[in-house]
Amino acid sequence: MISLYDRQTRFVQFVKFAFVGSLGFVCDVTVVFFLRPLLGLNAAIFIAYFIAATSNWFLNRLWTFQHASHQRPLMQWTRFLSANSLGFFLNRTTVYFLIFFVPFCLHFPPIALACGALVGLFANFQVSRIIVFETAPFSKNVPIKE
Repeated sequence: MISLYDRQTRFVQFVKFAFVGSLGFVCDVTVVFFLRPLLGLNAAIFIAYFIAATSNWFLNRLWTFQHASHQRPLMQWTRFLSANSLGFFLNRTTVYFLIFFVPFCLHFPPIALACGALVGLFANFQVSRIIVFETAPFSKNVPIKE
């Protein structure tokens, strides 16, 4: 059973993770905006995901999961991208579905990108918390305040 302290800590981590994700969303939209004229919408959306995911990994490492075990950065970044592949699939499937089937989203891609980000949020939080930043069992990695 999860203690009240662990639930509160997990909730705080989720809020931080969501905040970092919102910054990643801004990064995502910005990259799509600048790359779209050069590469086209499809390539811009694909590349933007990896740039935004890298910024999310870095900020989550420094802030959201600051008390978690921190392995070598390149190894952890690779693990982050691999573990979040489910979130990537959910995110970009949603984005491309909306772009191709909802004409409004074709003209305003940030709407599709926001929907994709929300769809992938919960899956990415769980795999990041458990697999990438290894914070399970929860109380094991949280310093005890005396």
